[in-house]
Amino acid sequence: MSRSRWEADLGFAERIARQAGELVVGRYERVQRVSHKSPRDVVTEVDYASEKLLIDAIRAEHPTDTILAEESGHHRRGRRNVVPERMWVLDPLDGTVNYANGIPFFCVSVALVGPDGPLAGVVLDPMRGDCYAAAADGPATLNGARVRPPDKPALSDYVVSLAVIGRGGLGHERRIAREVRIHRRMGSAALSLAYVANGRFDAFVQNGGLSPWDVAAAGLIAARAGATITGLAGGAWWDPAPHARLSVVAAPPTHHARLVELVQASGAKVRERR
Repeated sequence: MSRSRWEADLGFAERIARQAGELVVGRYERVQRVSHKSPRDVVTEVDYASEKLLIDAIRAEHPTDTILAEESGHHRRGRRNVVPERMWVLDPLDGTVNYANGIPFFCVSVALVGPDGPLAGVVLDPMRGDCYAAAADGPATLNGARVRPPDKPALSDYVVSLAVIGRGGLGHERRIAREVRIHRRMGSAALSLAYVANGRFDAFVQNGGLSPWDVAAAGLIAARAGATITGLAGGAWWDPAPHARLSVVAAPPTHHARLVELVQASGAKVRERR
């Protein structure tokens, strides 16, 4: 395997993700403060502690890089409204509702992004010790071993991470679900999308509501594993704007287009902005 241009950055991302993962696991089921971010989302003191660890590590190692973090927002370097050459996009604890309730499905996501999209990304499941990783010029790996999604011949065999948000979402999901084996909504978009890389989920579908920190690392990992990943309309899935609300359809090439058709035919609306 040839060396990646971003090998050092990928190693750094994994190292700090594992440090944050140790912090998160150390406080699992010991959360002291849960605050509401929205009617359906919460934040804990562990989110803030994990984010601070990641930001401090990046500032120490790469002091001129820009940072976009879920809880504290944009830490800018360079000119406003110009996409930086190097921006770290962080989700210090994706799946906070699960975490706060003691449900062991959550992750730490760290990505390095350039003007044209993600360059290196790590999604760490600290409870299982699973580390998904990829660089833009290399393969996707799980714990250092290369992974690819299985190419199932029938869409009816697919297990799909499916979330249709907005009015009538459950009805839209039922229409799509008729075509697949079963669908799940696990509560961590980053980890569910990373699962497409090795077929734990055969596909990931969400029609909006995703932020850059939800998908920067996981989308790159799924793509480098061999999945096709687009927005709901079939175009680009990545938008670096801090307030972007993204849609994602990720699946092996054999059935990706059909999944896009099913979501569109279900009546689900693209919800890509606040």
